Amino acid sequence: MDECVGLRDWGGRDGAAPIVLLHGLMGRGRTWRRQIPWLRRYGRVFTFDAEFHRGAGFPVPPDDISTERFVADVAEILTYIDQGPAVLIGHSMGGLHAWCAAADYPELVRALVVEDMSPEFTGQSTDTWAPWFASWPERFADQAECEALFGPIAGRYFYEAFDDGALHGELDVFRAIADHWGPRDHWAQWRSVGVPTLLIEAEFTVVPTGVGERMVRSYTGPDLRYLKVDGAGHLVHDDAPGVYRGAVEAFLSGLD
Repeated sequence: MDECVGLRDWGGRDGAAPIVLLHGLMGRGRTWRRQIPWLRRYGRVFTFDAEFHRGAGFPVPPDDISTERFVADVAEILTYIDQGPAVLIGHSMGGLHAWCAAADYPELVRALVVEDMSPEFTGQSTDTWAPWFASWPERFADQAECEALFGPIAGRYFYEAFDDGALHGELDVFRAIADHWGPRDHWAQWRSVGVPTLLIEAEFTVVPTGVGERMVRSYTGPDLRYLKVDGAGHLVHDDAPGVYRGAVEAFLSGLD
């Protein structure tokens, strides 16, 4: 193909494995802007806006919101980049897509960084989110209004993802993506990961109790590093940026 919609090349070190950043649900590639400058030392950096997260200019009917569909998209961009197996760095939903890509397309993945994501959310749904979603304005006037609703860390993150304060996708589609995780799990894919992996979990995590430890025990790949970040919320890379950077840089340095 001649182009890859949603993919952005931020430049960086040539001759090393490319680094592809995968955002979480309701996120966007540009929310990684604080990490991109230091990541360029370790490889050529790319971000990718997942389907349904690209704004009003890219309307796509929600015909398939399965994890398999998103993972196939990741494989497509890695093939398009064509610079050898890539390091996938994923937050939340992006972490899930990263390890599933490593399991399903092992020839395309060099290593993984997985931030605060679980292989299972048994029995959970987004029904309790509905009143919260209903409280959102159609457009946030500025970042301060966004931070007033979500808090300073998440508020900045979401405002960066939004289009001039307006949501960059459909809430019903975002909910459907999350609801897709409830009745199933992705343990088989996690156990199939065969590359070095850095697993990061927040203290105030979305990962169900005990699941992080189970992920450590069930990993069968060559090298797993696990870090629980005290005091951090779900957005570890923004909530504890120094700790996150130190862990990721140490991990990437060990791949050379």
